[in-house]
Amino acid sequence: MSAARIPLRPLGATGLIVSSMGLGLAALGRPSYINAGRDQDFGADRSVARFERRCHEMLDAAYAAGVRYVDAARSYGMAEDFLGSWLTKRGLPPAALTVGSKWGYAYVGAWQVDAPVHEVKELSIATLRRQIGESRERLGDRLRLYQIHSATLESGVLEDGAVLDELGRLRSGGLAIGLTVSGPRQADVIRRALAVRVNGANPFQVVQATWNVLEPSAGDALAAAKQDGWGVIVKEALANGRLSNRAVELDGRLKDLANAHHVGVDALAIAAALAQPFTDVVLSGAVTTEQLASNLTAFEIQMDSTAGWPRVAEPPSEYWARRSALEWT
Repeated sequence: MSAARIPLRPLGATGLIVSSMGLGLAALGRPSYINAGRDQDFGADRSVARFERRCHEMLDAAYAAGVRYVDAARSYGMAEDFLGSWLTKRGLPPAALTVGSKWGYAYVGAWQVDAPVHEVKELSIATLRRQIGESRERLGDRLRLYQIHSATLESGVLEDGAVLDELGRLRSGGLAIGLTVSGPRQADVIRRALAVRVNGANPFQVVQATWNVLEPSAGDALAAAKQDGWGVIVKEALANGRLSNRAVELDGRLKDLANAHHVGVDALAIAAALAQPFTDVVLSGAVTTEQLASNLTAFEIQMDSTAGWPRVAEPPSEYWARRSALEWT
């Protein structure tokens, strides 16, 4: 896995330098998640020690391949702990890697695969103040980007003066500030966030959103954010495994297109996200070095856009209903 084939670029106007593929730790920091094939990837041994070793292996492989953005969150189990111990072990200079994390959800699964509840959400000023301290305790000055996880119109977080003032203060202190979005109203939340002002300025500089060929509805809003100078991070490019060769239900036209490019469906899906003009970073959710190597073949595909592709997009309400029905395993 050569470092040379992953381009580096600025993350919007934040001043941060990132790789166009990042490593997301959502599936590496906790024993259960909603990606397909967890039994194949981890088997029965879901111990903390094993997950920390695996997370370190993946971070080593990603860094060797040229990945320079890593994405964590307070709700990703022990992801921040694992990332922090890896950074200490590797002794990389702060400029060698851009680290982002998120606040707003707390992991409550007690490291149980079958926990009745895995995470709880509270987008309050108390949560923000508590979790920024927890993140900095684990990541220190390596933490460069902190994001709301995840903003919705219904939560009221984009009108919460105390939260917005605190985010503005954190930005003034040198931390890049962003938000993540999910659900069928992603585009509406992005547009609302673009209009936020605190003392005449918008505290937000980055948005992280789901975009994939099954759910491209946030595309226009992401383009508007990019036009405003925001950094754009694409998550769930593989639709939690629905866009991979192991998917149970996969449009045969996508498999044929991947075969024509001599790559896996995962690489095809990542290449499609990379081809969007608003994209700065596409997150890989790989949990094995083989998956990461397959994801990286996306850079071997010459793709300017997805024009002419088979039409496989689903209505947003249908896509998100299917995602909500995925089991934690």
